[in-house]
Amino acid sequence: MRIATWNVNSIRARHDRIGAWLDRSDVDVLAIQELKCKDSQFPEELFTERGYEVSYHGLNQWNGVAIASRVGLADTEIGFRDIPAFGADDPVVEARALSVTCNDVRVYSLYVPNGRELDHPHYGYKLEWYKALTADIAAQLSAEPEKKLVLCGDFNVAPLDEDVWDMAEFDGATHVSEAERAAFDDLLGAGLSEVTRQFTPGPGVYTFWDYQKLRFPKKQGMRIDFQLASQALAKTATAGEIDREERKGKGASDHAPVIVDYDA
Repeated sequence: MRIATWNVNSIRARHDRIGAWLDRSDVDVLAIQELKCKDSQFPEELFTERGYEVSYHGLNQWNGVAIASRVGLADTEIGFRDIPAFGADDPVVEARALSVTCNDVRVYSLYVPNGRELDHPHYGYKLEWYKALTADIAAQLSAEPEKKLVLCGDFNVAPLDEDVWDMAEFDGATHVSEAERAAFDDLLGAGLSEVTRQFTPGPGVYTFWDYQKLRFPKKQGMRIDFQLASQALAKTATAGEIDREERKGKGASDHAPVIVDYDA
C-alpha cells in the first residue's frame, strides 16, 4: 500500500497540480494538510473522478485536513481525544486532525500548530497539542500493540540539526527548540517509528522550502513532514521518497509529497 502525505498550501489553488500528481504517483492513500477552505468549498470531485473516496475537515480559510483513499475508507474521526483549542476569548478546536481506516490501517492526517514565536501563546498551544496527541496514541497502542497505524503530516518540528540548512538561522526560533524536539520524541516514544528517513537520508534532504528569499533554488529547506508508523506497520515499510520535483515550477506548494510503500 502506497501512502503519501502532502501539505498542499491551499487545495483550490493547487487543484490541477494535485490531480496531475495523483495521475502519475500511483498512491493508494493521500493525507493532505492545509486545505485553506470550508467543507462546502472542498473539490471532492478531484478525487472521486479518480476512484478515491475522500474525507475532509475544514472550517475556514486556514488549516484544514483531508484523506483520500482508493483502498477503502471507513470510521472517519475528526480530531483526537482531548485535542486542545486555541484562542483567548473564544477558543476554537482548529481543523488540524483527521483519521480514517484504509485497508485495516488507521491513517491520520495531521497539521501540527506552527508555534509562531517562542514567547507566543501559539507555542504553548503547540506543546499542549503534542501532549494530547501523544497520550491518545500511547493509549491506543498500549491497548492494541499490533495495531497498524500511521500519523502522516506536517509536524512543524525539525527533529535533528541536519533537518534545517543552517542552525544559526534558527537561533531563538521555533521548530528546533528543545521543548518542541522533546515533544516530537515523546510522540515517537508512544510506540511509533519515523519511517521516511531510512529511505531518504540527510543532511540536505528537506520537505519544505519557504517561498521567500529563493529558499528552494538555494537548497535552504527544512525536513518537517513525516510518516510515523506503529511498530506493526513500520516493519512492513519497503521504500520511500520525497517528491522534490513537485516543489518545482509555477503554482507549486512550499511542501513536497512524502511517500512510503508498505507491504501491508
